[in-house]
Amino acid sequence: MSQSRRRFTPEYKDEAVKLVIDSGRPVSAIAKDLGINEGTLGSWVATWRRAHHDEEEPLSISERARLKELEKENRELRMEREFLSKAAAFFAQRHQ
Repeated sequence: MSQSRRRFTPEYKDEAVKLVIDSGRPVSAIAKDLGINEGTLGSWVATWRRAHHDEEEPLSISERARLKELEKENRELRMEREFLSKAAAFFAQRHQ
């Protein structure tokens, strides 16, 4: 079965991008709220950022530090999740 592609107006795309930029919420959360694909919205945001890179204010020193801290935490959580996933698969396989 083929599905027809949804078409979005430039105005809709702009509003969706503004939600991401202004709210500070993750692209995934806003995409879910709007009922669109996360990759699609991410692409729109990336395109907007490339077109408006001069307009964005640079991060302050405290914002950079916080970003670095969150990136480190994100890496650690991904590693923990991967470990727990492998452990769960191991014990599920052993239990059978």
